[in-house]
Amino acid sequence: MKLAVIGSGNIGKSIGSWAAKVGYEVIFSAKNEANAAAAALAAGNGATSASPAKAVKSADLVLYAAPYGGAQDILSELKSALKGKVLIDASNPLAADFSGLTVGFTSSAAEEIAKLVPGTKVVKAFNTVFAKVYDSQNPEISGKKISVFYAGDDENAKKTVAELISKMGFDAVNSGPLASARNIEPLAMLNIALGYGLGYGTSVGFSFNR
Repeated sequence: MKLAVIGSGNIGKSIGSWAAKVGYEVIFSAKNEANAAAAALAAGNGATSASPAKAVKSADLVLYAAPYGGAQDILSELKSALKGKVLIDASNPLAADFSGLTVGFTSSAAEEIAKLVPGTKVVKAFNTVFAKVYDSQNPEISGKKISVFYAGDDENAKKTVAELISKMGFDAVNSGPLASARNIEPLAMLNIALGYGLGYGTSVGFSFNR
């Protein structure tokens, strides 16, 4: 399966690299194409790079790993290419000073992104885990699998995303419809508060025991 990664920051690079390792055909993309090319080179395992438009057009699955604040500018240019595809939203609507979320209660970053790309199957996922964990390519802490929560309105799209989560070795937790992103995004804020504010560091994660 071809996975296009939009964004060459820590999240995009580390998830894309891990996906390439577990057998996905990964295409990195970014506004700065040199950064995307560098990410592909570092990932190895057949990863390539292209412009966002070319990457999305050729992909089966797309990961949005750029800042939420840039979503309107980035995704408006990809609207037609994204139609009918599965788009994973890994962003968090963080305030500039990381003090809280800029979207919540009656909507979420994922729902707002879905409005930007009508006809695209948006699934919220991967936003509650630190990049350092993805970079380590180790889905466990103290012998327990880290949970990756995912939510969306299209069941087949969710299964596609859950498969990627599981292939990376994480515990995939179906969290309901896309509106459940209103719960998942604050969980990411809690992770940030624990990791940075309370000094637990970034090699931490949540496990949903059931």
